[in-house]
Amino acid sequence: MTSTTGRKTRRAGFTLLELILVMVVICTVLAMAAPSLRGFFGSRKTADESARILALIQYARSQAITEGRVYRLNFDMDQGHYWLTAQDGSAFEKLKIEFGRVFAFPEGTTGQWDDQLDDATKSYIEFHPTGRADAAVIRLTDRQGKAFDVQCLSPTERFRILSPRQEENG
Repeated sequence: MTSTTGRKTRRAGFTLLELILVMVVICTVLAMAAPSLRGFFGSRKTADESARILALIQYARSQAITEGRVYRLNFDMDQGHYWLTAQDGSAFEKLKIEFGRVFAFPEGTTGQWDDQLDDATKSYIEFHPTGRADAAVIRLTDRQGKAFDVQCLSPTERFRILSPRQEENG
């Protein structure tokens, strides 16, 4: 390009070499950070699963009150599965909606009951039409040992999630 004075002007911008150098620096920083992020995503899946359990609990409680029948959130801790059922006469049947499907814990996540509250052999939480629910603590633990408790310490309280950070601080 020439200017009105007849001299050549240079266009502003980056050269290919500068762009490649910036990309190399970015890739190096990401390569160093990637191993530390691996554990983050595993814990995030466990936290998300505890939130899904809490959502099913809230759904079961509200449906029990609305429909006037008992609901159960069933757990198979050995297989890492859980599902909702509702009382139909004298039997409990799986729900025929999305909430009735069998959910699975994420890979590497284990679940267990806190046996200090109730019968350790129990495999469900029951929700009654009166709004009461069984007191329970369900602990989900990821591969790195981070635990998330979904808990309700008395029949009249609401369930909540207690994360590792909250557990340490009281």
